[in-house]
Amino acid sequence: MSLLFTDAELGDGRVVDVRVEGETVSAVDATLERRPEDEPIDVAGKLLLPGMVDVHVHFRQPGFPHKETWATGSRSAAAGGVTTVVDQPNTDPPTVDRDAFDEKAALAADSLVDYGLNGGVTADWAPDSLFDRPLFALGEVFLADSTGEMGIDTALFADAVAAACGRDVPVTVHAEDATLFDESARDRSDADAWSAYRTAEAEASAVEQACSVAADTGGRIHVAHASTPAGIDAADAAGMTCEVTPHHLLLSRADLEELGTHGRMNPPLRSESRREAVFERVVDGTVDMVATDHAPHTRAEKDTDIWSAPSGVPGVETALPLLLGLAARGEMSYERVRELTATAPAKRFDLSSKGRIEVGRDADLVVVDPTAAEPVRANRLHTKCDWTPFEGHEAVFPELTLVRGEVVYRRATDTFGEPAGKNVRLL
Repeated sequence: MSLLFTDAELGDGRVVDVRVEGETVSAVDATLERRPEDEPIDVAGKLLLPGMVDVHVHFRQPGFPHKETWATGSRSAAAGGVTTVVDQPNTDPPTVDRDAFDEKAALAADSLVDYGLNGGVTADWAPDSLFDRPLFALGEVFLADSTGEMGIDTALFADAVAAACGRDVPVTVHAEDATLFDESARDRSDADAWSAYRTAEAEASAVEQACSVAADTGGRIHVAHASTPAGIDAADAAGMTCEVTPHHLLLSRADLEELGTHGRMNPPLRSESRREAVFERVVDGTVDMVATDHAPHTRAEKDTDIWSAPSGVPGVETALPLLLGLAARGEMSYERVRELTATAPAKRFDLSSKGRIEVGRDADLVVVDPTAAEPVRANRLHTKCDWTPFEGHEAVFPELTLVRGEVVYRRATDTFGEPAGKNVRLL
């Protein structure tokens, strides 16, 4: 049995038929003759897109299953059109040696979508032990403390980049310079205090430092969740890549009065003028990709004061739908959405079978009706964390999500397939 998608719009002006056999795309043409073994799926008037490759999630296992699990997180991903996720190392235990990697890999067997596992760096990390496992990348390497308290100094960062470079392993960095945090903001208790404390200048400085280390070691880094135009421009000037999250793209400090402590994240929300400048750089191609930094915490954990609340917001299920909503309103092209969410991350991280709808590539596919915009509602999402910072935002959710040719989510019935995700470094 094969699947035959007919009259599919690819978002770049082309309308084609796409045949899927087994795990891969076997044919793409203006018209494909139907065969007896084909199961036809008429998608006329709809978009057929490559699934999102989200290179930055925190699925919280091991250590914090009350926040999220591989089962719940990957369901949320599938429902949002994400077909590959990359999990970060700040779990408990942190993923800094082979034993911790193997523990997390066993838990990832519950994933509906394909995945990568990043390795982390701490003062007592074991690089020889860690690098003998199929890492997706080294990172998120923290240059300032965040959830998990894995912040390291510049000297250890340089050693880590050199070690990774010598093994041809990519490096992703959380770039904030803690020496530039504004300690006077500690006297405040309003929701904006966190943004005032972790300054915009701290990001640009740390990006420049990280890029300088990369140049000295001959390595290349990827800047996680860039939140300021200065940080984005610094990475671009150095020839490095960066990602922007939907929350830094669509939310600003102006939203904090409504969001309260639910709007605390690292790096924090920035001013509306900086948000607009980040948006411009996402649209014009300066920003390489969008990633979610899906970092769920429970309502109870968030419902406290600004200095006690944990940092992070959920987003793996809403990222692609929010971008599709922007495209439906003409604020961004569908082609740019595809580049930001699939083509660019697959290319940057050497996922040769992902990111495009082409013969021989994995059939990671998403069917979207571009006219079916609706408001984001937390009670329809599937993350274990039962809230979203995007409540009420207009979005376009996928009707159907496939991972390597298998249907993993149907929105009409809100049903999921069986866990069959694989480590992308082993495909």
